[in-house]
Amino acid sequence: MAKDKTIYTCTSCGGTNAKWLGKCPHCEEWNTLIEGIEEGGSSGKNRYSSAKSLAPASEVSVLSQIEAQDVDRTPTGIEELDRVLGGGIVPAGVVLIGGDPGIGKSTLLLQALDAVQRRGGHTLYVTGEESGAQVAMRARRLGLEQSGVSVLAETQLEKIIATLETQTPSIAVIDSIQTVYSEQLSSAPGSVSQVRECAAHLTRLAKTSGISIILVGHVTKEGALAGPRVLEHMVDTVLYFEGETHSSFRLVRAIKNRFGAVNEIGVFAMTEKGLKGVSNPSAIFLSQHSEPVPGSCVMVTLEGSRPLLVEIQALVDQSGPSPRRLSVGLDKDRLAMLLAVLHRHAGVACMDQDVFVNAVGGVRISEPAADLAVLLSIQSSLRGKALPKGFIAFGEIGLAGEVRPAPRGQERLKEAAKLGFSIAVIPKANAPKKKIEGLTVHAVERVDEAMNLVREALF
Repeated sequence: MAKDKTIYTCTSCGGTNAKWLGKCPHCEEWNTLIEGIEEGGSSGKNRYSSAKSLAPASEVSVLSQIEAQDVDRTPTGIEELDRVLGGGIVPAGVVLIGGDPGIGKSTLLLQALDAVQRRGGHTLYVTGEESGAQVAMRARRLGLEQSGVSVLAETQLEKIIATLETQTPSIAVIDSIQTVYSEQLSSAPGSVSQVRECAAHLTRLAKTSGISIILVGHVTKEGALAGPRVLEHMVDTVLYFEGETHSSFRLVRAIKNRFGAVNEIGVFAMTEKGLKGVSNPSAIFLSQHSEPVPGSCVMVTLEGSRPLLVEIQALVDQSGPSPRRLSVGLDKDRLAMLLAVLHRHAGVACMDQDVFVNAVGGVRISEPAADLAVLLSIQSSLRGKALPKGFIAFGEIGLAGEVRPAPRGQERLKEAAKLGFSIAVIPKANAPKKKIEGLTVHAVERVDEAMNLVREALF
């Protein structure tokens, strides 16, 4: 048998190389090659030749002749989690969920398994980071001391697969994939080769047995999922757990979902009895002012299929020699561009002012539909005059000063009207064809038109 030899594996694409290079030759990413051990055995060419001679050709089907079937999902019993998953967990589906340590991944999944088990489902919780007693302590803290969820404290892949094949649960949680190792590999648990191979075996088991598997993944200090990037390609769904350490609210965001919408979010509140879904998440992102205050403007953003009302706050103050531009929860590079457009096309100058912009509640807004609300909040703070009560705005601002439409504008307006907002400044292309009860809509085409309208008609 050939001896083990050193290889270098790319943490981004999973490609291998016989020697270390500064840049991966496959994906051309820099400083991503990590040293590992290739298991002894026949060479790749010989393995391919032997497999080719032994394997028969696979059957090929015509796409139009394949019958498409609706997927029967298993609800988790947690409405916000089901929303992110697209309605529930798909049989034979593989879900990868990542997040900062202590944010609540294990808590949420234990609650979900208990809810499925109480409705008659067979569930298994495989823990590689805690003992069974520690899991029981968490269950007691969550009020689940009478739970019938099966628990396995194991890290060896072969034993986990044997247990899954014997128990055949409908849903199994592996907490976490970085602790699982295979005896067929000599590298340490958590290494690139171990994570890749263990995830591949578990994914293959899920597809052949029909077991739904949820993998918990660690994250790096930059917030990305640890391990090879190929891990995210293997699974069907990738979820990220987000939240601030000082806040009790948590967001679960779908980054990838083969069976549902991406960028869908679920909102949770951390309580003494675990994570509880928030039925009206817009309330989290709106400050409770008794009266309107200068520098505040509410916008309607889209997170997946859900419209959310978020308060944008701006503070404009006298600056020193070097004015500062700082944004929290919004695109940092876009703020400087918006200030230039505001000066050039609306005549509102902030060259000698510090400008600070914040999205309330810790939410991150990536869509450009926040542009108009940002500029209106800046003008409100600069002039020291509050926007009217019940005021909302959304729309993208172009470099030529035009106000561009936002996708699904009708849904945004209906959500605002449902929550009691009465005045809206929106792009002309988003103007509703039918009047929305209780909502006065002002449609604008250019940024100067929006600023003049707010300054003259609404103050």
